[in-house]
Amino acid sequence: SQRFVVPSGLGFLGPSKIGRNPLRNKGGVRSGAKYVAPTCAVSSARPASQPRFIQHKKEAFWFYRFLSVVYDHVINPGHWTEDMRDDALGPAELYDNEFKVVDVGGGTGFTTLGIVKHVDNDNVTLLDQSPHQIEKARQKEALKGVSIMEGDAEDLPFPTDTFDRYVSAGSIEYWPDPQRGIKEAYRVVKPGGLACLIGPVHPTFWLSRFFADMWMLFPTEEEYIEWFTKAGFEDVKLKRIGPKWYRGVRRHGLIMGCSVTGVKRASGDSPLQLGPKAEDVEEQVNLLAFLFRFAIGTICASYYVLVPIYMWIKDQVVPKGQPI
Repeated sequence: SQRFVVPSGLGFLGPSKIGRNPLRNKGGVRSGAKYVAPTCAVSSARPASQPRFIQHKKEAFWFYRFLSVVYDHVINPGHWTEDMRDDALGPAELYDNEFKVVDVGGGTGFTTLGIVKHVDNDNVTLLDQSPHQIEKARQKEALKGVSIMEGDAEDLPFPTDTFDRYVSAGSIEYWPDPQRGIKEAYRVVKPGGLACLIGPVHPTFWLSRFFADMWMLFPTEEEYIEWFTKAGFEDVKLKRIGPKWYRGVRRHGLIMGCSVTGVKRASGDSPLQLGPKAEDVEEQVNLLAFLFRFAIGTICASYYVLVPIYMWIKDQVVPKGQPI
């Protein structure tokens, strides 16, 4: 059987890309593939059905209603720095300032600020389901001219074959059906266009894995590649990213841990057929269940506020060049 060797060393400090998908086998996943990698460099298996208490869009809506106030100043410095952003956007190949680009789940516009370094503002669209997040984006002078709108990543309000580039950073973890969101990415990209999805990776350390799975979706690297391939993308690649002070450690998972890209070769919708959406935001929810999921999710999120602080302290204490 074919062997797929994940980059060795300390994760993204070694070779940083997983190239043309070795899992690809004419629309399927090679069931006999084997994976060889140090435990610090890969994510562990996780049942797809395992519950994530704040995975639903309604909880995320209220979660970000409050978090939007401090998001750029409290959350981003620990998980999504400007250097990380620019590194993660590299595979998106934003080399033409006239490209039409959509930033899905763009939130406060932090990722969009990286996009408009390369693309004219009036060619960029930022979409997010949170009015509180996008209000922060509208206040940023550097984003004047960008089209900012509310919308659903799993049901994009754009015609097929609209954009040269699709970008989504820090959004997939809140999608009840990530395969549907990536299928939509394929649909709205033009033939020859490229989708770039930046998101978390699943932890291997037991405590971090517990909080990650209770909170939201932390996909494995293999899941990203499978979702892109099934949606119809070709030349699927995965680049590892992470805060510098983690020194490549991935056992705690990363809220921003990889940048995945795929190319759309043919016009039209994705060849993948899916059933009804996993969640209808218009439906009524049980109030007690909502409050329980929201509370548990917030507690788990707090853990991931502390993890980068812990890793930063270790980086200061452990001599440079040694693993942490």
